[in-house]
Amino acid sequence: MELTLTLVSGLAWTLVYVEAARIGLRDRTYAMPVAALGLNLAWEATYAVNDFRTGVSPQGVVNVVWAVADLVILYTYLRHGRAELPGFVTRPLFAAWSALVLGAGFAVQWLFLAHFGAHDASRYSAFLQNLLMSGLFIALYAARRGPRGQSLLIAVAKWLGTLAPTVLFGVLEGSGFVLGLGVLCCVFDLAYIGLLVLGPATGGPDTTGPDTTGSGTSRPGTVKSPPAPSR
Repeated sequence: MELTLTLVSGLAWTLVYVEAARIGLRDRTYAMPVAALGLNLAWEATYAVNDFRTGVSPQGVVNVVWAVADLVILYTYLRHGRAELPGFVTRPLFAAWSALVLGAGFAVQWLFLAHFGAHDASRYSAFLQNLLMSGLFIALYAARRGPRGQSLLIAVAKWLGTLAPTVLFGVLEGSGFVLGLGVLCCVFDLAYIGLLVLGPATGGPDTTGPDTTGSGTSRPGTVKSPPAPSR
């Protein structure tokens, strides 16, 4: 049972990362909320290094694979993320904000590691950031007024990828803390799946004006004014 649940979780999360990278490259956007992306990349890099310090392990190899996929998702965010922000966010501000989010992700992981030790820190931080991600996916859907840059496969795979370790650590190993966080993740994940299945297929109208970011493209949901007729 333990091996089965571990394999289900590993396969499901691999699907999340691969699909998020594919969707981001295809739709020229990013498919994972940036705060969750920063925490995920930091978690995988931190625990991949930690695992390899004590010898090569299957989980360590998986963490490296996930980290590489996260780097592709990070590229889509850095390439297209600024176009989704207000016009006053200049390139230097965007770069500074991105660096702050990524740096905070690593700081959080290292604080967990220093306080709880590798065994507990890897679980507690994973479930807490998982709960954050579940809420942020719903916020992403609301901000984009629909499923642009998202997919049902990501939503379902994330749900299953979290449900499996919830059963393993929360039920079979009896961790009430993990079980509680896992149940909350499940509620948010099912709500997000419901939005993708039952919500509008496209975003609602938005007439906030043309893009002023200097990127040469309209912000998502905006409408460019037609050119003035030549005299």
